[in-house]
Amino acid sequence: MSEIKKENKSVETQKSCTSNLPPVVDEDEINNKLKDRLRKYIKKLDKSGTSITNEESDKIEVETFKQLYKPKFDGIEETYKKVPKFYFKLPRSDDMLSQKLREETRAQFLQKKSKELLDNGELKHLWSLLEKSNGSYSMSNSDELTIDYLQYRKIRDEAGPKYRPYFTAEIFGRLQAAEGGIGRVRGVSLFNYVMRRVWLQQTRIGLSLYDVTGQGYLTEHDLESYIAELVPSLAALDGLDSSFTSFYVCTAARKFLFFLDPLRVGRVRIRDVLSCSFLDDLLELREEDLPMELQEQNWFSAASALRVYGQYLNLDRDHNGMLSINELAGYGSGTLTRAFLQRVFQQCLTYDGEIDYKTYLDLVLALENRRQPAALAYLFRVLDINSQGFLDAFTLNYFFKAIQEQMIAHGADPVNFDDVKDEIFDMIRPEDPSKITLQDLVRSGQGHTAVSILLELHGFWAYENREALAAAGDHS
Repeated sequence: MSEIKKENKSVETQKSCTSNLPPVVDEDEINNKLKDRLRKYIKKLDKSGTSITNEESDKIEVETFKQLYKPKFDGIEETYKKVPKFYFKLPRSDDMLSQKLREETRAQFLQKKSKELLDNGELKHLWSLLEKSNGSYSMSNSDELTIDYLQYRKIRDEAGPKYRPYFTAEIFGRLQAAEGGIGRVRGVSLFNYVMRRVWLQQTRIGLSLYDVTGQGYLTEHDLESYIAELVPSLAALDGLDSSFTSFYVCTAARKFLFFLDPLRVGRVRIRDVLSCSFLDDLLELREEDLPMELQEQNWFSAASALRVYGQYLNLDRDHNGMLSINELAGYGSGTLTRAFLQRVFQQCLTYDGEIDYKTYLDLVLALENRRQPAALAYLFRVLDINSQGFLDAFTLNYFFKAIQEQMIAHGADPVNFDDVKDEIFDMIRPEDPSKITLQDLVRSGQGHTAVSILLELHGFWAYENREALAAAGDHS
């Protein structure tokens, strides 16, 4: 009985809500009524000769307006008494049933999206349709097929509804613009676009499977899980020792986090992973005969990972798996200043005064990619000793003193700080002539040179002898 009462009550509520909906009123009719009423009132005042103030006139106008629009306002207010639910909290960690339901729902959704993509057979069918499209061939290259918009639509209709999202007018316009706007597109460009889009969608679905919360982000653990399962498919990593796999996964995942997580919140957006080139570099390792030169330049290659980890082991003289400030001083050419190293240990997470492998990886990525904004942001935080958001003459002098001490230790005459300071400010050209911000470093295009002068003697020496080094390079 209670259920029947509830149903009746809900029906009555729906009827009352429906009856309270605002009636459809002609706007022109309402405005005309308002104007007529105001005119009549003004005429009445003129005949009676009564004078009123501006405030009284405004008050009368507002009251008249409210009386005419009151029914409409009441109806609108009624619709806002119940706002539909649009936010759904994530299930709690102890609510296993809700979590499993969410995971299963997401898996079904991703599986549905995966079925909407073109497979290899369908891509081959598309290529055969392009070849049979009766398109013309380029004058400069007889093997280069081009098609116009009518042929483009014909291919779309023959291919079927599954191909329709890849054959819109907007896509044709963009491809045409890339070809120089001649009213035709190359068949190869169209096919490559479709293949690239399918690959991106497949990769997005693959990454989304590791997104536990379903919010479009991957945590460090999610990234490591994705890379760990990807390793067996990378032919260039076949010779990688199984004991080193965990260190390789950590090394690979750290690059994504360093460059795509500037705020250091511990997660990266999936769309950022897809838009950057890192995933292409990682998947490039699928090639079996990848030249060694390319492997050495690729951060994700086994050669690069072994190099970085080997340097870490060589610096760890006491073999405790961590690096002290004295051990880190041997990094690279061994000319990183003490002032800079102390700031690194102040800024970064330490364990009993030592840093772990992940913190070391961040430092290596910053020092090896000083031209990149993310690396400059890392180094800027280290240099900003007062956390004031800019570098002033005091800050520059603090770090350059350590450079002068190294010069004296090597038997060289120290350089005057004022000369170096003026050169740095002339190089960066900050908006405020007395302060250098991170934006100034990035905008100038010389931020990497400025920080190198302050971090290590080797960087300062390279800057001081840049002309001689350039001449030697030209001669060679």
